[in-house]
Parts: sequence; structure tokens; C-alpha cells
Amino acid sequence: MHKPQQPGRRTLLGAAALGAGAAVFGGAGQASAREASAREVSAREASRGGAPRELPVPLVVGHRGASGYRPEHTFGSYELALAMGADVIEAGDLVPTKDGHLICRHENDITATTDVADHPEFADRKTTKTVDGKKINGWFTEDFTLAEIKTLRAKERIPDVRQHNTAYNGVWQIPTFEEVLQWAEKKGRERGRPVWLHIETKHPTYFRKAGLGLEERVAKLLRRYGRDKKNSPNFLQSFEPSSIQRLGRLGLDCPKVVLLDEPSVRPADFVEAGDPRTTADLLKPEGLKWIAGFAQGIGPWLPQIIAQDKDGKLGKPTTLVHDAHAAGLVVQPYTVRNENSFLPLDFRVGKNPGDYGNSLAYFKALFATGIDGLFSDNPDTALLAAAEFRKH
Repeated sequence: MHKPQQPGRRTLLGAAALGAGAAVFGGAGQASAREASAREVSAREASRGGAPRELPVPLVVGHRGASGYRPEHTFGSYELALAMGADVIEAGDLVPTKDGHLICRHENDITATTDVADHPEFADRKTTKTVDGKKINGWFTEDFTLAEIKTLRAKERIPDVRQHNTAYNGVWQIPTFEEVLQWAEKKGRERGRPVWLHIETKHPTYFRKAGLGLEERVAKLLRRYGRDKKNSPNFLQSFEPSSIQRLGRLGLDCPKVVLLDEPSVRPADFVEAGDPRTTADLLKPEGLKWIAGFAQGIGPWLPQIIAQDKDGKLGKPTTLVHDAHAAGLVVQPYTVRNENSFLPLDFRVGKNPGDYGNSLAYFKALFATGIDGLFSDNPDTALLAAAEFRKH
């Protein structure tokens, strides 16, 4: 997930149970819990019946690994995020190849994230497609076999901002989802506790219409590796609610998160089905209640947690965290980054968009709203901020 601008605290619970891999969500954030009555807190906890307690609250998701330091969705990025201590690794953004294999890329357009443009044998694969209503010119995963994808190498997606990451261009191949699952199992055995994953179905309606449905492929692999159960160490996420519902109907009981785009956006599956609702409708209490009927959490865009004012400075928190918790949902917004270009104006330092701003203070402002976790390209910074909110 990506936007141009990018919120109970509870100590680590059930630490001894980590080795069992049981998991899911911790309780709601302390800020909202303080304001709620004991009865409301009990009701909220009950609504997440059987929800796992091993993960800390607030938790930190390494967004596409530690993509502030290594090209995203590479084993270099995943390994670094794990070494930094990220509680969950987002090894999702799943898109298919022409022959039906799931690979990990930010988008099916791989122009910016691979060296495909340097391969003359693929020059004629460049084309223009409309994906979820957006016309894009580039190279697309669904036009390549897995064998062809494996001849490519990953590169930094935003080199103008992260020039230092370009030092690692060409080092890593594009990982398949199955390779990620194998890696997670290996690392889990080495660590003596499971590696948690956040797994996203990318453009599921688009791919289903192309005959490359994602959900069945995800379910097959999760069952193969024993990660399909309620206590399995992974979250499933999508910007399309119907994809989350389909995953549930396929028998995947692990916790599910509906990602929320900008308020004016209609999810692609809503457009396809003629559903007039927008993200703004899903942000309302009735929309959140609807989501709670098939998911356990939401992943909102950061300004939906704390809006920015007309000058681009950080404003006041919205009611979304309170409203989501009241509906029994956890809140894990995306995506916090260290660089100036991704920070509110009052948290920027200097004028270079690639320089680090006062991101630590921004992390803390977000955690103070009572969120249950967040996605970050810089898990080390996020963990430093989260530690203060895990003490109580």
C-alpha cells in the first residue's frame, strides 16, 4: 500500500505462548481504554473472542520489510526488518505471474521495482493497461512466466528520495510467496517463535477477471504450510472487502484486515458490483460495523487517524480509533516513513525531501491516539517510539 503522505497500550502478553504460534490481535489502545468504562472494555475484548495475545500493543509492521533501507519486497528487506525486531513482516502485495504463481511486488506493474527495462528480450512486453480505473504504461507480472520473472532483479522504487537504497539494486531476485512462507518457517525454527506475516491480495477483482484469481491460490499455499488457522501467525489484508470475505469463505480463519483508501475512493470491487459506497462510508460507525462482520481490523490511511490542516501541518485526531474500537476492530494505519517528503510540514527538518525529519515525534503522536499498531518502512524508528507506549 502506498500514499504520498503518510496511528491500550499493553505490555507483551502471553510471551511464553509465542512458541505455539497462536496469535492475533492484542487489545485496543490504552488511550481509548482509559476513556471507556470497564464494561465497554470487556465487551470489546469479548467481541474479539479467541483473539491472540502474543503480539505487543502497539505492534510494528515492517512495511514490505525494512524498505526504508533496502529495496522493498526482497529477502534483504525482510531479513533486515526481522533483525530490527519488527513484530510483523509485510511480505504481501501478492500479484500473479502468467502461469499462476504468486510473487511479492508492490504492484503488478514492475517497471519501477525491477530491472525489466534493461532486458532487451522483454522490450516488446511493455504495454498500456487499465488497472482499477488507472491507465498505466509499463511491464506487468501477468505477462511473464515465473521463470522469466526470476531472470529479473529488484531495484529501489523511489530512488530520488532513497538514493542510498540504490546501492542494493540488482542484488536480490523477486521472491515468490511460497519462498516467503518457507523463509518464515525456517526463521521461526531458528528463533524458537513464529515469524508473523501481513499478506495482501493486490487488485483481486482485476486478476479474477483475467482468470488469475488470487484468493484460491493464497488459501492453497497457506493450507500447505499450516498457516490457515485461527492461531496461525499471519494477517490477511486487502483494499477490496469482497476479497477478505472470499478468503473467509475459503476457510482461512486467521485475522483479517480491510485496508482503507482515501475517503473519496470507491473500492474496485464496489465499482465492479455497482455498490455506490466510498471509503468515506466505510469510515462511518455503520461502515465499521459492517466490516466487523467479516474482519477483525482496519488499515486506514494515516490522515484518517490524524488529519492535516490546510497548511499541511498535523491537526487533531479524528474519532476513527474510538469508533473502530467500539465496533470491535483493531486499527493498524499505513505508512509512516522517516523522510521529510512523507511527513507533515511541521515535522520536516530542512528542505531536502530525502533527509530525515522529526519522524520519532510523529510516530509518538500517532501512537498516542490509541492505535493498535502501524506499518512503517523504518521499523527501528517505529519500535523506538512504540517502546514508550508499551510500558504501561
